[in-house]
Amino acid sequence: MNDLLRLPIFTDEQRGFARELDVNARQHSWPDPEQDDAAALKSALATLGKAGVLKHALSEPWSMRANVLAREVLAYHSGIADLAWAMQALGGVPLLIAGSPEQKQLLAKGISGEACLGFAITEPDAGSDLSRLSLRAEKVGDGYVLNGEKHLVSNVGVAHFFVLFARTSDDKRGVSAFLLDTSLPGLSFEQQRPISPHPLGRIVCKDVKLPASALIGAEGDGMGIALGTLGRMRTTVAAAANGFARRALDEALAHAKGRAMFGSTLAQQPLAQGILAEMRARLDASRLLTYRAAWEYDSGASRIPLQAGVAKWQSTENAQWIIDKALQLAGGLGAVQGSIFERLYREIRPLRIYEGASEVQQLLIAGEMLKESP
Repeated sequence: MNDLLRLPIFTDEQRGFARELDVNARQHSWPDPEQDDAAALKSALATLGKAGVLKHALSEPWSMRANVLAREVLAYHSGIADLAWAMQALGGVPLLIAGSPEQKQLLAKGISGEACLGFAITEPDAGSDLSRLSLRAEKVGDGYVLNGEKHLVSNVGVAHFFVLFARTSDDKRGVSAFLLDTSLPGLSFEQQRPISPHPLGRIVCKDVKLPASALIGAEGDGMGIALGTLGRMRTTVAAAANGFARRALDEALAHAKGRAMFGSTLAQQPLAQGILAEMRARLDASRLLTYRAAWEYDSGASRIPLQAGVAKWQSTENAQWIIDKALQLAGGLGAVQGSIFERLYREIRPLRIYEGASEVQQLLIAGEMLKESP
């Protein structure tokens, strides 16, 4: 990754962080989530906590460039390591944005890996349209009572705390954020099995009592907290896609150079060379878009919906194309369960959906363009 890392977008400290993380991640034997996804997630989180790198995800000043570099590096080496980083950040950033001093004390445990965090927002009838959230938080006395369901929530069964979004009024934006201790009575969890294995599932709340201190910010702040969090994290999703794509390209190159074919190698076939060239061009374009968005944010832009939307949309779509072509170049072996190409193929697909599907990004991008046009 050193070619684009040399760009003036990054500081020497950020370059050093990325290179050191890459060396350490390359030397580490990451657990296989196919065997036990919960154990793999816990192991990856413990490794990141021991290395002390999660401070970049869970403390201020929060650098998007550092988080982008971390997710690209981790995704290159291990999907479960990238997920561990991403979910700690998703669960911690809302506390950085609006948490009370007492709530922010949890961040130290998140940085050490002692506490596993999560972000619970999606519901069966509410995905990209957050105004449709229906899980209720009724004010009762000095606290709240939760009733309803979340689903497709990462880290279910593993997380100690979730930042959970619930409706506190019937207004369109009457959504509030809460810090949910997963040991509370009335909570139940059901596993869902994603195509790329990691802990995922439903959270069912039945008369779950929350103290007033669980409220993050004020009532009705939930939508802003959610959008602020996703606004930070969306660009890092692009970075994870780039990490998966970069691994696919490296593996495809190695395979093509070693695959004997028609008296030479696959890499010497003009058609294969054309595919490899386009893979590299798409990857460079995606990485540059991602780095631009991260630089814009770190340079003081409070909102980067257009830059983040373009980066997320193009990086995930390009990564899907690159990984598909890598598998195609690998031939039948690429489609065998357990091959690196098959694994990457399953890992990339959800990224085109979560934190704003590609089609949602197109709408956001067009909306920003129309605002800017005279």
